[in-house]
Amino acid sequence: MKMNDCIYLVDNNVLSKLSREQRSSQFFRDQCRIPSEVLHEARDYPDINALKQLEYPTTPDVLLRLQQIMTTIPTTDTRLVDLYANKGNADPLILACALDAQRRDEVYLWAPTWVVVSDDRAVQDKALELKVELRTGAQFIATLTR
Repeated sequence: MKMNDCIYLVDNNVLSKLSREQRSSQFFRDQCRIPSEVLHEARDYPDINALKQLEYPTTPDVLLRLQQIMTTIPTTDTRLVDLYANKGNADPLILACALDAQRRDEVYLWAPTWVVVSDDRAVQDKALELKVELRTGAQFIATLTR
């Protein structure tokens, strides 16, 4: 990886828009990671075994970041996560992975930029609030096809 490269944490709402060819490209394999919970959502994809090679695992440190994120969400706000409706289970975790990766890599002079890729408005809003780099699906696909 070159200095100042981006590593993309891809949400399922973008992953589902990519072709199998795009998901198997060299760029995708080198520059993308998929949080464990997103992989769970994508478990029925025909190329799930290949995608599992790109897993960003849910570690104790990721769970600590998740806990920090959840404390910023009012109990009445169900935009990011609504467990009663089984909605958004992976959404706070993708952000927790980004915060975890940033914290882990802050010791490096030329650390990569960790970027959340999502078309979910609540994820986008929380990423901006947490100062996490963000791309929409369209922006990511434009990068992928360069």
